[in-house]
Amino acid sequence: MVESSKLSSTRTYHTATDIQGPLVFVEKTRDVGFAEIVKITGPDGTDRTGQVLEITENMAVVQVFEGTRGLDVSEKTSIRFLGETIKIALSNDILGRVFSGKGDPIDGGPAIVPDDYWDITGSPINPYARQYPREFIQTGISTIDGMNTLVRGQKLPLFSGSGLPHNLCAAQIARQAKVLGEEEEFAVIFCAMGITAEEARFFRNDFERSGALEKVVLFLNLADDPAVERLITPRFALTAAEYLAYEHDYHMLVILTDMTNYAEALREISAAREEVPGRRGYPGYLYSDLATIYERAGRIIGRKGTITQMPILTMPSDDKTHPVPDLTGYITEGQIILDRGLHRKGLFPPIDPLPSLSRLMKEAIGRGYTHESHREVSDSCYAGYAEGRNIRDLVAVVGEEALTPRDRKYLEFADGFEQKMINQGNEDRAIEDTLTTMWDLLSILPERELKRCKPDTIQKWHPSYRTEPIVPQLEKE
Repeated sequence: MVESSKLSSTRTYHTATDIQGPLVFVEKTRDVGFAEIVKITGPDGTDRTGQVLEITENMAVVQVFEGTRGLDVSEKTSIRFLGETIKIALSNDILGRVFSGKGDPIDGGPAIVPDDYWDITGSPINPYARQYPREFIQTGISTIDGMNTLVRGQKLPLFSGSGLPHNLCAAQIARQAKVLGEEEEFAVIFCAMGITAEEARFFRNDFERSGALEKVVLFLNLADDPAVERLITPRFALTAAEYLAYEHDYHMLVILTDMTNYAEALREISAAREEVPGRRGYPGYLYSDLATIYERAGRIIGRKGTITQMPILTMPSDDKTHPVPDLTGYITEGQIILDRGLHRKGLFPPIDPLPSLSRLMKEAIGRGYTHESHREVSDSCYAGYAEGRNIRDLVAVVGEEALTPRDRKYLEFADGFEQKMINQGNEDRAIEDTLTTMWDLLSILPERELKRCKPDTIQKWHPSYRTEPIVPQLEKE
């Protein structure tokens, strides 16, 4: 998948002076470009690929994707600068294929016959050309669709912790995600970084078994692959997404897991370069580096295709103030939180709607997108579950016998919400099923408690009065 045949010039050097981790330092270089592709031939005659990471007046620092084991600083090591940046071979045939972290097919299929080659660094989107994210993406998971809606063009990360089932959630979202409306083309780019071989097998088998693979492109970087490769894997994935979105009008959902592994690789390379560390040893440019990935999501005026991102990251020690989730929260538009307490109860997916947030939700719900009652039923369920959780804490102090009838209703609502709304297993729920479940749960509470619903909405959609089923209202008013 890496293309470098269109060479402006090639220059070969035998002046490697130092090797530090995955980095090779080459002296007496001239006319070398940043991010240029490098071919390195070791003393044993094997070729490796690298990329220029840093340039000074007479030295180039090259990061080697296959690692530097076996290389030395003798004249037998040759470094050839190819005059090109890394490009990916692209065509519509990449759908349904599995690639390594550096873009090579690993599914036993034929090589991609390219329609075009695109630079993996991408091009910054002019802010004036950006279109505001709108319209609903159905993930099939009620706590996301109903209460923290994913919007086309949004960046909505999923924050998890060690031992929580974020990989299962990621696979479920990739398997179930769709846009409403028959005329829309939808596909998923699934990019896994630093995963084990067992996890890679799980993802491939899951997509093949469910039949979702034909609309999915997988990029798999394994834990034993070089850390340097981990830095280019998401850029391969996002370039593929941009091609399908802007050349073939697909609505793309890009799932990136695990961004913490990506940041660890960035810290490792930074340490090899002997850079001054920032917070917890991460480089000071971690924020801007993450932004070069996250900001490749969005909608462009005049283009039908869109790119939506769901980065997934694990928080060390469940610490939201860790640099990776902290900086991710600044760049993205909300977060979905996996909760360890819900996981211990055996609920799946253990998404806690209370600390979760989709800042763009209001732009993608209501008549014309989901249903006219969506906003009000979501707010009411949020308030009811929060009140029920507070009463649970009260029970631990005063006992259940001291509760009022109103308190018992909220306690019943919280229990029902967890069992019927959160705990859906692998069920793929349509938005109408999610909204119906939410209204049915609200019927547990007295109508006078539904203060976030308008009286007209209650009279029309409350189970006590509803005369027609809840169906998506996709026509605009």
